[in-house]
Amino acid sequence: MTDTRVLLSVEGLTKSFAAAGAGLRAARRVRAVDDVSFTLGHGETLGLVGESGCGKTSVGRLVLRLIEADAGRVIFDGIDMRALPTRELRGLRRRLQVIFQDPFASLDPRLRIGAAIAAPIRLHGLRHGSAVDARVVELLELVGLSAAHRDRFAHQFSGGQRQRIAIARALAVEPELIVCDEPVSALDVSVQAQILNLLADLRARLGLSLIFISHDMSVVRHVADRVGVMYAGRLVEIAHVDDLFAQPRHPYTQALMAAVPIAIPRAGRRHALLAGEPPDPFTEPSGCAFASRCPHALARCAQAIPELAPIAMQDHRVACWRAAEIPASSGLAATDATSAGRTEQRLAILRARRDAVQR
Repeated sequence: MTDTRVLLSVEGLTKSFAAAGAGLRAARRVRAVDDVSFTLGHGETLGLVGESGCGKTSVGRLVLRLIEADAGRVIFDGIDMRALPTRELRGLRRRLQVIFQDPFASLDPRLRIGAAIAAPIRLHGLRHGSAVDARVVELLELVGLSAAHRDRFAHQFSGGQRQRIAIARALAVEPELIVCDEPVSALDVSVQAQILNLLADLRARLGLSLIFISHDMSVVRHVADRVGVMYAGRLVEIAHVDDLFAQPRHPYTQALMAAVPIAIPRAGRRHALLAGEPPDPFTEPSGCAFASRCPHALARCAQAIPELAPIAMQDHRVACWRAAEIPASSGLAATDATSAGRTEQRLAILRARRDAVQR
C-alpha cells in the first residue's frame, strides 16, 4: 500500500538550454521544463508521459540534480536539494538513484559486473571487506541473476540482463527514490514485461518510490499509481492512473489515448489526429502551448497560460481553460478490457516463468 506521506515535492521547476550551433549570433534558448510542480509519496510510482521532447527526461535529471534548474525547488524528505552545497549533496545522493534507457551505455565496459556493483557500496562505506562481495551476490540474485555473472563484462549479457545489472547497481546504495528513465523502451516486448515485473516486485519488497518516465502509455498504465502528462515542457494533466485512463480531460491527453493501439479495436473508436505543428521551442508561448492544435481552443487559450486546477474527480488536475466544458473522453477503460486482460495474463505468465527459472 502506498504511504500517503510526501517524500518528494517539486515546486515551479524551470529549465532552459542554449541552442547548439548559435555561432556568432545571440544565443537562443529552449525552455525544456516550464513551471512543473508535483509531489511523490513514500512507496508511490508516478508516471511521466508525453511525446519526445516534452521535457520529461529533463524533469528526472533536475530532480536528481544531474543538471541545475533555472528556478524552482526540489524538496526531498524535507531537504531543499537546490540549496545544498556539493559536499553535502554527495551524502544525499545514495538515497536517490537512476536507471537509464540504455543499459549498455550506462555500464563501464572495462569493469566486470561485480566490480561495477561493488563500487558505489565502497564509495558510500555501506559494507567493508568480504561483506561487499556478499552484498554483490545478494543484489545479483535479487534481480534474477547469479553469483557466476559477477566476473563477466557488460558485452557478455543480453539487453534485458544488462538492465537487471543496472537495477542491481542502483539498489546497491539502498535508495528510497529511483528515477526510471525509459527503462524498457530499448528492450523486446517479452523482456519489457520481465523488467516491469521485477521493478514491481522490488518496489513492493523494498518500499521504493519511483518516477517512471516513458512515452508508452500502455506501459505506464500497468506500473504507475498516478500519471502526469507533459506537453511542451509543462504538466498539462495529473491524476490517479485509473481516473486518467478512464476519463482523460485535457485535449492532448485524449489525443494520446486515442493513438494507443489496442488488440481488438472497438466499434466507433476514432483516432484524434492533431492538426498543426508543435510550438516553436525557441518562443515562449503567450498562452496554452497546445492552443494552436486544440479543437476546443478559444481566443483566451492563446492569451493566458492555464494553471493546473482540480476538477470533479479527487486529485485530478488539468491545465485547460475549458476542462469543465469539454466532455470527458471514454479513454481506455472497460471497453478495452480484452486487451488489458491479455496484457495482465502475459505479465502473470512471465512472472511465474521468471520465479521458476531465473531464481
